[in-house]
Amino acid sequence: MKFKTLAIGNSRDLMFGIAPHPVKTRRGLLIGGGMVYPELNFTVPPGAPIDRKTLPELRDKYAAAVREALERALHLDAEGLVIEFETLLEMTLDPFIGTELTKAMNEVCEEYFQKYGLKSEIRLTPNDTRDFDRPPLMRSSRHLEGMFKLFEDGAAAGGDLLSIESTGGKEVCDDALLNCDIRQVVFALSVLGVRDMKFLWGKIAGIGKRQGKILGGDTACGFGNTAMVLAEKQYIPRIFAAVVRAVSAVRSLVAIEEGAIGPDKDCAYEGVYLKAIAGIPISMEGKTAACAHLSPLGNVAAACADLWSNESVQNIKLLGGMAPTVYFEQLQYDARLMNTASASGSKGAAQLQKWLVDSDVCHDPQALILAPDSVVAISKEIVSAENYIDASVRAGLKALSIIDEAIAAGYLKSSERENVWIERLREELQSIPGDENRFVAEMQPLLDTEKVILSEYGL
Repeated sequence: MKFKTLAIGNSRDLMFGIAPHPVKTRRGLLIGGGMVYPELNFTVPPGAPIDRKTLPELRDKYAAAVREALERALHLDAEGLVIEFETLLEMTLDPFIGTELTKAMNEVCEEYFQKYGLKSEIRLTPNDTRDFDRPPLMRSSRHLEGMFKLFEDGAAAGGDLLSIESTGGKEVCDDALLNCDIRQVVFALSVLGVRDMKFLWGKIAGIGKRQGKILGGDTACGFGNTAMVLAEKQYIPRIFAAVVRAVSAVRSLVAIEEGAIGPDKDCAYEGVYLKAIAGIPISMEGKTAACAHLSPLGNVAAACADLWSNESVQNIKLLGGMAPTVYFEQLQYDARLMNTASASGSKGAAQLQKWLVDSDVCHDPQALILAPDSVVAISKEIVSAENYIDASVRAGLKALSIIDEAIAAGYLKSSERENVWIERLREELQSIPGDENRFVAEMQPLLDTEKVILSEYGL
């Protein structure tokens, strides 16, 4: 593991809008340089046909959505924004479609930059099409070429921040989450996930270097957010989901080791740990992402954000206007409040952050482990580890310790139905061997060979 110390060792310095290593974009956004910017994400309505025949109409709709959002940004005196283009399956399988849509949106961004000086950038996030093979072919999939071509051509067309929601290990983790099997979760994330991240981000880093683009980062959305949604539906314990979130930070850190400098992707709630460890700026989502999924993290997620996102919203008509424009306005007002607090001085920013944190953390363990104090404590365990497995185990154990202490102090609301999982998870985490070969040998007989191919991970 590359990182042995924390970039932010004091939780008081883990603050929204400020990162030790800010990122400056092509049009001049300084992300993590003292200001929080909105990050708007939108998609087509369900059932919309996506192919080359409908591409002209799609191009017009994407360009119009960006134009309306930028026009609203001017009216609200926004300093700038990021627009994430998170592609749908058809847009990646046929990278020409994704590239053309990137180009159309970037042309609008450039127009508003030249005419009005409004700074905006496109984050290009191709979806991980390897997940559509069954079992997934992580290194030999026929979909890899198209995915990398979209990265390459989309970057050339104006995608200045490169990210992905990669899925290495998900074919094991999905069942592990439903079965509350933390050993398999750790195996999926710290063995399969880490190996896949090294493979994938080595390729993406090469594309970023050739195109002169910014490597944003990855997200464990398919792991941590899946656990969060399952917990919201009461299918799995919230404490289990909180531990999964802490563990997921280790695999996402690999993107930074491979050259990503942030801002990482919005649905990576584990980004707070990456910020503490590597000092990168991060994108976060919370209450304004309820259009995409519900969560117990609506306010605390903003505590350390450098970009503030809505996750994704369909491009449909609402009473106030088209949904992307409406959601941009909500994001802009949130960002304006955070920036006003920062401008008032360190005491003002600290007070707002305290309210954001305190309003959530006593209600759910998943919120508690995202509080700055918890983030620094868990991050210290990660950088103290000998390897990725050890780091994952340490992160999980520290999360359990924080949760256990908060329950004992009467600070965190919980139930006996939840609390019984603390000792069970602690024992299971402590049983995981730190040696990868030994861990693989223990787990291999338990894996469904119809769902996972270990050779696709170099095993």
